[in-house]
Amino acid sequence: MLSTASCGFGSLALAGLIGRSAEGAGSPSLAARTPVIPARAKRVLFLCMSGGPAQMDTFDHKPQTGKAPHPGSAYRFFQHGESGLKISELLPETAKHADKLCVLNGMYCDTGIHAQSFLQLHTGDRLRARPSLGAWVNYGLGTENQSLPGFISLNSSKPSCHGSAFLPAIYQGTPIGVNGEDMSKATIPNVMSDHLTPESKRRQLDFIQSMNREHHARSGDDPKLEAVIQSMELGFRMQTTAPGLLDLSQEPKHVLERYRVGAKYAVGTCRESDFGRQCLLARRFLEAGVRFVEVNHGSWDQHKNHRRDLEANCLATDAPIAALLQDLEERGMLEDTLVIWGGEFGRPGITPGEKDKDMTGHNSNGFTFWLAGGGVKPGFTYGATDPTGARAVDGKIHFRDLHATILHLLGIPPNDLTYRYAGRDHRLTGPEGGRVVTDIIA
Repeated sequence: MLSTASCGFGSLALAGLIGRSAEGAGSPSLAARTPVIPARAKRVLFLCMSGGPAQMDTFDHKPQTGKAPHPGSAYRFFQHGESGLKISELLPETAKHADKLCVLNGMYCDTGIHAQSFLQLHTGDRLRARPSLGAWVNYGLGTENQSLPGFISLNSSKPSCHGSAFLPAIYQGTPIGVNGEDMSKATIPNVMSDHLTPESKRRQLDFIQSMNREHHARSGDDPKLEAVIQSMELGFRMQTTAPGLLDLSQEPKHVLERYRVGAKYAVGTCRESDFGRQCLLARRFLEAGVRFVEVNHGSWDQHKNHRRDLEANCLATDAPIAALLQDLEERGMLEDTLVIWGGEFGRPGITPGEKDKDMTGHNSNGFTFWLAGGGVKPGFTYGATDPTGARAVDGKIHFRDLHATILHLLGIPPNDLTYRYAGRDHRLTGPEGGRVVTDIIA
């Protein structure tokens, strides 16, 4: 019955709850909560570059030094803005916003295996299913718009990107566009139907909810069932809000062109993602009050044909990111929106002169992220790798430190945000805890 009544909302919510066990106290809620400590950011935009972007050909310049050739940058870098930030020639549009960026060149993580590092980036754990970063933020702060999810993941490829694991399902992300789906057709299932009138849908939902509440009254405190009830109500409210946000037909032509909406880039490892559409949708969702939005582009995994595929990935993402940064600033949103760019690790550089050498591998020992807005220092470079880019040697930041800093900027004490499950308290920053990188906070 749950899959056919109330537009399928019950089935959608229940699917995320089956087999889970939670011990968290109190009823789960998406109601907006006041940050515990002074917040610098209200919302997060994660520009996820899956596959491992080549940091030495984007934001970490490694020229040849000494007499012997060594791994380094294969492209020219130029200084930009008043800050003089060095950015690759492959990113001319992003470079125009150099004075907004806080570049972290000392990132590192625990493994060079894609799946494990991608999981660690999103959840803090590289082996076990854990709540994603967006779910933790949703759990900690709720959402500003009760007619929309608190967390949306665009062009998502893995449930780990948006899952809530043992957190109540109300905190999990809503995926729009899955596994390479055409983003121009991607939507939120079960909220776009018009086969029934709103009044009929409301009556169906009321009937289902009456049974849910009766069962809830008999069973006592049951966070899982409460999450089902709230998810179904959210799904109903989304019918009046989400369709308009997903419809870009009213956007001016010059805006669509600036974001490169509909542009197709599919060369080698660079997969078609309509990244411009993702970025424009992300802006619209953030404006509407969604707390955490993730957009995804890949793959940056250029083992062969490094230059060709890297150029395609940069071309696909450069202008849309620049347009997004521009719009956030012009709307007065950048100062309290934390923008994050990066992938699960980086890549070693190419050594000049090696015959037919146009391939790279994985490098988890030193790579680059950048942040913008949300209380971080603009036009600032922090951390460094060694002269060949092999490993981080200064200003080192582990994923758990990045997570801790993100939570801190949102006004959440990073090592105090916990959820009790299977007899112990869990947190995003793991048993080790995370260090807030205060040096990058403005």
